[in-house]
Amino acid sequence: MLHDLELENVLFLDIETVPAFADFGQLPAHFKRLWEKKAEQLSRFDADRTPDQLYERAGIYAEFGKIVCVSCGYENGNEFRIKSFFGDDEKIMLEEFATMLNRHYNSQRHLLCAHNGKEFDFPYLARRLLVNGIRIPKILNIAGKKPWEIKHLDTMELWKFGDYKHYTSLELLTTIFNIPTPKDDIDGSQVGQVYWVEKDLERIATYCQKDVLTVAQLMRRYQGMPLIMDANVRVL
Repeated sequence: MLHDLELENVLFLDIETVPAFADFGQLPAHFKRLWEKKAEQLSRFDADRTPDQLYERAGIYAEFGKIVCVSCGYENGNEFRIKSFFGDDEKIMLEEFATMLNRHYNSQRHLLCAHNGKEFDFPYLARRLLVNGIRIPKILNIAGKKPWEIKHLDTMELWKFGDYKHYTSLELLTTIFNIPTPKDDIDGSQVGQVYWVEKDLERIATYCQKDVLTVAQLMRRYQGMPLIMDANVRVL
């Protein structure tokens, strides 16, 4: 499949998520109760931490978190172009992202690609679109589709080669494939702090863009192709 893949038809993406509230104390009463139930499940693996302390993990769950940035990248001739949608108002940002998908990535030849996208990015996006009352774009909506009709690529799944127990981080793959690492500033565990405390969305967007480029570089390595040169990367 990868030998026949035309990269100009692929939209590479990455999302950054944070807890929906700055800290556990700011949760509305009913959400506190629901998070406490969730924390009971999490505490099986971290028994010494309270729901308050575990709340820093809320961002990885679409029911308790929100998306603050979606970065996308695509090949256009010799250029790799990157665009980010980010902001405090999740609904406005996701409406803009959904509009872009509906306009430019709505045919049978188009695909989406992310690292661990099938387990995280794609379902998280779909859930938050629904929560915000936005219709899920066709390319993201897998309801009723057969496996071969789903236009999603996952660089982590491709690396598994059928080994469903195997998890490999993007950082590890960049190392073994000699791809410049995007982890030169912050990592995913720090995004909540940067958003809620430092209030630096631009920094989060820059980090997200680096991950998008890295996923595209990894796909090129899978195909035996040369890496994209820095001079050919354009942020829109």
